This record gives sequence, structure tokens and C-alpha cells, in this order.
Amino acid sequence: MAHYLYVLQSVSLNLCEHRMKMSMDPYSQEQRDLLQSLRQTAFELESEVPAGAFSTERRRSLCAKEFRKLGFMNNSNPAEDLRRAPPGLLALDNMVYFSRNTPNAYSRFILENSSREDKHECPFARSSIQLTLILCEILHIGEPCSETAQAFYPMFFGQDHFFEELFCICIQLVNKTWKEMRATQEDFDKVMQVVREQITRTLSLKPTSLELFKTRVNALNYSEILKLRQTERLHQEETLAVPVLELREKLKPELLELIRQQRLLHLCEGTLFRKISSRRRQDKLWYCRLSPNHKVLHYGDVEEGVQSPPIESLTEKIPVADMKMLLVGKECPHTKEKSSGKQNKDVLELAFSIVHDVEEYCLNFIAPTRYEFCLWTDGLNVLLGKEMTSERTQTDLDVLLSMELKLRLLDLENISIPDEPPPIPKPPSNLNFCYDFSHAEQ
Repeated sequence: MAHYLYVLQSVSLNLCEHRMKMSMDPYSQEQRDLLQSLRQTAFELESEVPAGAFSTERRRSLCAKEFRKLGFMNNSNPAEDLRRAPPGLLALDNMVYFSRNTPNAYSRFILENSSREDKHECPFARSSIQLTLILCEILHIGEPCSETAQAFYPMFFGQDHFFEELFCICIQLVNKTWKEMRATQEDFDKVMQVVREQITRTLSLKPTSLELFKTRVNALNYSEILKLRQTERLHQEETLAVPVLELREKLKPELLELIRQQRLLHLCEGTLFRKISSRRRQDKLWYCRLSPNHKVLHYGDVEEGVQSPPIESLTEKIPVADMKMLLVGKECPHTKEKSSGKQNKDVLELAFSIVHDVEEYCLNFIAPTRYEFCLWTDGLNVLLGKEMTSERTQTDLDVLLSMELKLRLLDLENISIPDEPPPIPKPPSNLNFCYDFSHAEQ
């Protein structure tokens, strides 16, 4: 039965194999007409202009521009893009099928990307050619029939044009993944690698219909792919084994203490802050730093160009013992009066305040960068005896844990780590083998 299914599947792929091995004939009128139909379907309004309205040169220029919007590398002669076999004419067949059977999706794909001016446009033709090649490699189109193959896809037998229908699903997946990755032309190969992985992982689940395949492959978005890669990498490194997880927990307190020391050291070095006045002018600078004994915060105004003033020049100070709490974002008094807007939203993400003496008196900060915000809020939390809560803490902890674990497990390379500890042997029946020290004392 398995052999029979495989023969059916192989026979149904013969046409695809034939078209894959055929390259574009630049002198074939039929193939040129297919290319023109792609252009006319995508740009109907431009195509309705009478032929005599433009000169021959102007018309060629307009066609080249539209072929470039379609995503052809050689927009003056798009047939050259289809000379590579594989995927050969199979890529053209897929593009034409997509444009004729799902015209709305095709037009949306083209117009959505051809009208962009931010260098994030997804090239339809180039993506289609590469996607066709990927599908041929995944489905082993063009390879000889194998007697021992076990990869059968029953969903293909429910469609008259299964390969073209599969292409229609996957080319829309390319556009979706492209937007999720915020890709540019330089990221083309990375996007296609992710798409290959999405298709391969979904096919491994053996979906019984193309609808089910479509649902599952679209659910497997870029963020899910990243999570799966991370999990597999951790399993490969054996960092998810139970003994390793226990070792991670034992290492955490030591490494968190190291991070705390780094945060306090950064506060001792100090940071240059800008004052934001009610006129939204950043015209004054001030500097704040922690004393080496971690007991006093020194701060004061400084002149432009001063990078690291000595602690003696900072006339104002706050004893750490008088610090009551730390406020961030919208809780800060100097952000509550701000109106909404992009500039003020950025300020909210970098604002923090120290409440000291009485709750009405605060020292207000606007961090120059998100990095400084994380280090200062962590350091101030350490001084207040609280946990560090910034995203930078978790990032630094993950990096340190990964490095420390790799160093600890270096001697165990290529040795499998058991999930359970080895059993403790039973105690001996007697202890006569033990030396009796009482006789020696006599």
C-alpha cells in the first residue's frame, strides 16, 4: 500500500518535474504573453492606457518599471530571471496560477509592496522563484523514485492542482513572514530560510488537507520559530537536563550579586543627565554619582563639555539612608504634567525619580538612553534593598548563566547527563573492614 501511494505521488509530480527542468525561452510568444499577463493583472489601470498614447521607448520604460515593482531582478527582460533551471518554467506557472485563481490576494501582495518607500518591500517574482525551488527540494521533485521512502502526503490527493495550490498558500506566507521580520532586500535569504523551516515543520505534522496545512503554517509565525530554535538549541546543549537546571538555580544568587556590584559601580562612576524645562528645551546639564562608600548621592549642575566632574564639585547631596522609594514612568511627578505625544512617550520610558526625606520632595531624572535607565533603576533598587526589575537584569543574568554553565560543563563534553542521580548503594552487612582505633589507643 505504501509503495502504491508513493507511485501515485511520484506520477502526479511528473509534470512539475518537467516544467522545472525547462528554462524560459526568450523567443516564445506564449511565455512572453504569460509575463505580460502578470503585469497587466497587477497594474490594470496603467494597462488600460491605449497603445498609441505613449511612444515605444516610453512604453518600454513603463513596462520595465512595472516589472521592477513585480520583483524581477532583470526588469528590462524578466525572461532572464526564469532561465535558471531549476526552478525553470515551474515558477512562471505558479505565479500565473496565483494571479488567475486568487486575483485579490495577488493584487494585494503586489500593490502593498510596490507602493512602499521604506526599503521593506517584498519582491514577488524573486520570492516566487526561490519559493518554487524550495518546494521542489522539500518534495524531492526531480529526484528518482525511492523504494524505501516513507514521506507520503495524503493532502495532495484531494486537489487537482496540489502543487500550485500549495504555492499559493506559501507565497502569502512569505509576505506575512517578511512583514513579521521587518525585512529588507538584504534579509531575503534569511526570510526564505525561515519560510523553508515553517513549511518543513508543518509538513512533518502530516496535515490531512491543504486547509489544515494553511492553518498550521500560518500559526507557526516568526516568533514561534525563534522559540522552537531556542528550545532545540538548549536541548542540544543539554542545558535543560534536570541536574543542569538545578545547577542554574544554585548559580543564580552568586551571579545576581555580581550584577548588583556592577550596577553600584556604574552609579559610582556617575552619569550626565539633561534637564527638560517647561519649554521642552534641553538646555541644562547636571551630573549625579554615588559615593565610593555607597552612602551618599552627589549631584549638581555642570557646563557643556564636562564629562566626569570630580565628586567634590557636586555641591548637592542626598544620604542613601534618607531615600524612601523609587518612582518610574507615569508615577514620576515631572511626567504627570506632560501632554501626550511621541516625544513625551519617549520621555516616559526614560523617566525615574527618587523620593527622599518626605514624599513631597523628589529628585527627578530623564535617562539619556534605555541602557542608562536600566542600570540606574537597578542600582537604586539595590540601595533601597529591593530586587532589580529591569529587562537588562534578565539579559545579563542569562548571558552570565550561559557562560558559567558552559565553563562548568566543559569537562563533560560528549558525555550524556542523566536526568536522575545514580542510586545510592545499600550499606554493607557489617563494618568489620573498618579499622578499630580503640586498640591503637591502648
